[in-house]
Amino acid sequence: MSEYIEHDRNGISVGLVEKKYFTFAHPPNEMVLESGERLGPVTIAYETYGQLDKEKSNAVLICHALSGDSHAAGYYSVDDPKPGWWDIMIGPGKGIDTDRYFVICSNIIGSCMGSTGPSSINPETGRPYGLNFPLVTIGDMVDAQKALMDHLGIEKLLSVVGGSIGGMQVLEWAVRYPEMVRSAVALATTARHSALAIAFNEVARQAIMADPNWKGGHYYNGPRPDHGLAVARMIGHITYLSEESMWEKFGRRLQNKNAFSYDFDADFQIESYLLYQGRKFVERFDANSFLYITKAADYYDLAREHGNDSLAAALSKAQARFLVVSFTSDWLYPTYQSRAIVQAIKKNWGDVSFCEIDAKWGHDAFLLPNPRLSALIAGFLDNVSNTFQE
Repeated sequence: MSEYIEHDRNGISVGLVEKKYFTFAHPPNEMVLESGERLGPVTIAYETYGQLDKEKSNAVLICHALSGDSHAAGYYSVDDPKPGWWDIMIGPGKGIDTDRYFVICSNIIGSCMGSTGPSSINPETGRPYGLNFPLVTIGDMVDAQKALMDHLGIEKLLSVVGGSIGGMQVLEWAVRYPEMVRSAVALATTARHSALAIAFNEVARQAIMADPNWKGGHYYNGPRPDHGLAVARMIGHITYLSEESMWEKFGRRLQNKNAFSYDFDADFQIESYLLYQGRKFVERFDANSFLYITKAADYYDLAREHGNDSLAAALSKAQARFLVVSFTSDWLYPTYQSRAIVQAIKKNWGDVSFCEIDAKWGHDAFLLPNPRLSALIAGFLDNVSNTFQE
C-alpha cells in the first residue's frame, strides 16, 4: 500500500479506491422515466476521489462512455493490475487534479457495472429484468446522477466532464439542470447521432439478437450470447479507431509471417486484434446493456428534446461555460458536429472555448495520453474555479 501512497504524492494515481452504492426510488416513489415507465428501486454505483471543500464548490462529475463504469481512476487493491479507465486524466497534479477537486464518477443506469440495468434482479419476479427492463434515455441517466448529487449534498457542480456518450450526458446536464452546472467539458461528442452512427449501432444490436443464445434477452440462467456480443464489440471498435491508426499499427501484416492459412482463420493481425477485443469484452459486459445503451445514444437529440428542433434554442437554457474538444481523425463524431454545438452556444452569446486536436487515433483519442488535452482541461477548470472564488 505504501507504493500507492507514494504514487499519489508523485501525481501518478489517486491510490486505492472503493466502489460505493446509492439506492433510491423505492416503491411507491419510483423514478418516472422519459418513456412514462416507472423504475424502482434504482441503485447507482459510484466512486469519489479527492475531498469536497467546506463550501461544496469543487465538485467535478465525470460521465463515462458506452462500456465505461464508475471506476475512473485508482486501484481497488495493491494487486490490481489495471487502474480506472481515465487514470491518465484524474489524479494529483493531472488534468483533473484531485488535490483541488472532488471528483465523482457514477455508472449509468442501464449498464451492468453496479448500477440498475437489464441484468439486475427485478424485485417483482426475483429474476433478472432482461427485456422487461424499460428503455432508458440519456436524460434518464442524468436524472439518476442528479439523485446521486442530491444524496451527496452537492447543489452546484464546478464542472461536468465526459466524452462520447459521456459528452451527451454533459450537454444534457447543462440544459436539464442549468442552475447546477457552472462549466461543461464535452469531448469527442455530438448533440445527435448521424445516420451513419445509428447504422453501426443497429448492425451491432442485430449481431447480438441473431445469436441463438440471446433468447429474446432472457439468457441469464444459461449460455449467454457471447458470440453476438463479441461481434457487436468488433463492429463498435472499428468505429473508435481511424484508418491511419489501423494502418500504422497493423497494415496488412499477417499472423504467420507471409503465409496464408487458406481457410477462414484470422490471417491478418487486424483480424486477430478485433477477435481479441471481442473476447475480452464479453468477460466484463452484458449483451442487453449494450442494446439499451446504444439505443439511448441513438434516441438522443438535444435540439428536438429541448429546442423544438433548434440546437441554439436548446442550448440557450444553459448557463455553463463550455469547453468543446474534437479530434481530427474521429469519423464517428467528426469535428463538424462539435462545431455545430459551438456555433449554437455562440448564437446565445454563451461562453465557449473550442479546440480541434490533431490526433491520429480516431474517436478513442480522448481516452489516450495526450498532454495537450490534459493541459486544456486543467487550464479550463483552473480558470472556472478561480472565477467562482472571486
